[in-house]
Amino acid sequence: MALFAASGFGPADDGTGVAQVPSLASPALDPWSAVRLSLIVAFSAVLLGLVPAVAVGWLLARRDFPGKSFVSMIVMAPLVVPPVVTGFLLLTVLGRESALGGLLAAMGLPIPFTLLGATLAALVVGFPLYVMAIRAVFDTVDRRFEEVSWTLGVPKLPTFRRIALPLALPGIAAGAVLAFARSLGEFGATVVLAGNMEGQTRTIALAVYSLLESPSGQGATWTLVIASVMLSLVALLGFERLTRWQRRRIEDHHGGR
Repeated sequence: MALFAASGFGPADDGTGVAQVPSLASPALDPWSAVRLSLIVAFSAVLLGLVPAVAVGWLLARRDFPGKSFVSMIVMAPLVVPPVVTGFLLLTVLGRESALGGLLAAMGLPIPFTLLGATLAALVVGFPLYVMAIRAVFDTVDRRFEEVSWTLGVPKLPTFRRIALPLALPGIAAGAVLAFARSLGEFGATVVLAGNMEGQTRTIALAVYSLLESPSGQGATWTLVIASVMLSLVALLGFERLTRWQRRRIEDHHGGR
């Protein structure tokens, strides 16, 4: 992290001329603060990714175009690239010395070592799961419903809003749940891009890591572990129910043709 600070990637100094690099080892003082931050980050990542995920999922499911395989590969890359590497790439692109990062900082939207940075890290690592679920559901929606609408003179965008989108809604929600669950457990990209600052960017995974290095942190660690497991199980249950709902909707529409 000192390398990042020396390279302009770290947070601003406190007036002493020394960059304040977030600690990786200081114990979390309040485990519920980590739970709250994790929920904020996960919900924010899901909301920020909703429109792009629907657009990319629909595009990959319904359109053939030059470079489609490359686009799909780029979208899915965070699934196979180590999260720490993903975080480093994000830090390189969005750091204060980069053109984009400098512009965002000048606009009052600094990314590194902020809650926004933690949200973007979670969004990037969860985005492939978001897109996979949405792409799969658009593959199952019968295009003939839309084609009938087109033949009746309804433009494509209203047809999408009134027919394809409602049919795909449970699958989109299932993708959102998957992305939410992945965001809750994010560690590598978050710690590189956003740091590990108590009350600011320390999510559940980062708090557990910090507490493992503290001899007195066992009780708080178990609190976070139980909270994390419960949230994950609720997310998985939601995904399963949404998947079944989507399957029934598709079967009902196919049976009613």
